[in-house]
Amino acid sequence: MEFGIALATSTESWKAVKRAEELGFTHAWFYDTQLLNPDVFIGMTQAAMTTKRIRLGTGVLIPSNRIEPVTANALATLNKIAPGRIDFGVGTGFTGRRTMGLGAITLARLEEYVVRVQALLRGETINWDFEGETRAIRFLNPDFGLINITDPIPLHISAFGPKARRLTAKLGAGWLNFGTDVRRAGKELDDMRGAWRDERQQEPLHSTQFALGCVLKNGEPADSPRSIAQAGPLVAVLFHNLVETTSAGSMEGVLPEPVNAALEQYRKIYKSFEPADARYLQNHRGHLMFVKPEERPLLTAALIEGFSFTGTADVLLERLRILKSTGYSQFAIQLVEGHEDALNDWSELFARL
Repeated sequence: MEFGIALATSTESWKAVKRAEELGFTHAWFYDTQLLNPDVFIGMTQAAMTTKRIRLGTGVLIPSNRIEPVTANALATLNKIAPGRIDFGVGTGFTGRRTMGLGAITLARLEEYVVRVQALLRGETINWDFEGETRAIRFLNPDFGLINITDPIPLHISAFGPKARRLTAKLGAGWLNFGTDVRRAGKELDDMRGAWRDERQQEPLHSTQFALGCVLKNGEPADSPRSIAQAGPLVAVLFHNLVETTSAGSMEGVLPEPVNAALEQYRKIYKSFEPADARYLQNHRGHLMFVKPEERPLLTAALIEGFSFTGTADVLLERLRILKSTGYSQFAIQLVEGHEDALNDWSELFARL
């Protein structure tokens, strides 16, 4: 099994990526969340110019936020700097669209976008509809050598539901999944494999499981300041999502009681956010980056252990063994700004697998 890192892109991300390469990590995935952190392609460019082997991917890009020729150009430019090391990760949009008060795009729109970007990267002419008209477009002088559309740029799709997994198989893409329940992850991989067999026959599937978490030291509680900083943002996102997609009391009996109680407490906090017609502005602040002060009292040790990849090295090693035996190609751990030294903890853990 390969090991990667994920980052909420910053102008300093290249330092963590360079260190990850030195430690033997194979991939670095950069979040595309334009209202939370610096631009994904600038961060990837810095990393491309300071590394030699590690693969660099958008993790994930959102189609609605960039037109197809702009995305194709950015990927081809990166491919010029780091030939054959670039991955095109894409999804229907969660964080990057929620920060603007928007829901996910349709799978049909995702498919159309991916097909067009890939065709441009093959040097083809496509019919592109924009501003009410359809026009033929292509790269006009790729032979001039300023961009690289020769080395392949593999496609990876973030796909949480059955329909999205079937689209992933249809397009022959790598599969990106996110979660910390390794048993559930195994069942999701089985579903993905079923879709893959139906579409791709004997071609290999590349599957990646993303998570946030903390390797606890012996005797360290799961709600220690260090653990809250590294793993807490993932648990907070659970509240960010549910408070916008469920109504008061609707998760009672669905979620474990302590989790539901914490959700209802957060719902009260959410209703205090102003302006009332744009509560998403405060709700998604710090999304997968840091824990807001009002969220901290809700993050108990039990919630951290239950909803993040947190535990002692021995506990986490057993969970990784399950993921490996299930057949995942890669496990990617997100690093949190200011806690990049966690790379050493994860590297030591992965070396034991």
